[in-house]
Amino acid sequence: MDRNSVTRSKKSGGSAPPSQRQLRVGELIRHKLAEMLSRSEVHDDVIASHVVTIPEVRLSPDLKLATAYVVTLGDAGTDAVIEALNRNKKYIRGEVARTVNLKFAPDLRFRRDETFDEASRIDALLASSKVRQDTDKD
Repeated sequence: MDRNSVTRSKKSGGSAPPSQRQLRVGELIRHKLAEMLSRSEVHDDVIASHVVTIPEVRLSPDLKLATAYVVTLGDAGTDAVIEALNRNKKYIRGEVARTVNLKFAPDLRFRRDETFDEASRIDALLASSKVRQDTDKD
């Protein structure tokens, strides 16, 4: 292996934190998606019937793949909303491309945001009797 291939393999290992550019472009895309959803620019009955939030957009290191995490109010119908967003992906990508000035418009993926579920699971663990008895000893 030459020196450049070692450097490239370290960068693409996936364990490195996102770069400032990834974070900045992700925020721009998140703002555009939120704006489109709040203004009902995506004409779909499923999306129109739900309150949808995009808490985070993560980009691949080459900025060609954007993963948007989706949450619906009350977590009702999230899967249906994700399907509707995927149906309208071409239109959404075009609108994002016009807003975010990049050489290539990133391909969009929509995923369920499980951050709140994980936080609830951790809260339940911390409130359990076993953990409480350990913390009460102090």
